[in-house]
Amino acid sequence: MRALLRRRPEREVSEVLEYSDLTLCLTTRAVRRGGRAIDLTPIEFDLLELFLRHPGRVLSRGEIFTRVWGYDFGASSNSLTVYIGYLRRKTEAGGESRLIHTVRGIGYVLQASPRNP
Repeated sequence: MRALLRRRPEREVSEVLEYSDLTLCLTTRAVRRGGRAIDLTPIEFDLLELFLRHPGRVLSRGEIFTRVWGYDFGASSNSLTVYIGYLRRKTEAGGESRLIHTVRGIGYVLQASPRNP
């Protein structure tokens, strides 16, 4: 067993997800927007990871509940709305543009805000 462990490559591959100026490192669980570090709770981190794995794709509330919490809370739950609010406040705290948008009646999408000419 020790011989096998010695043969393992020592370098650890760090997976980093990026979108716009937002980065999320899965190894260290570090999140940055521009040059600013963002401290997230485990649920907020998992939620942001889901969005970063599917940028531009509208994710339904049910799909988000299932993938982040492991089950659907049902239509009456406002848990997702609350966590989206927390995540938006933290990712936009430095005056940055909104990246997580509501798609009314469906869910949410990670996309850059259109620029005003």
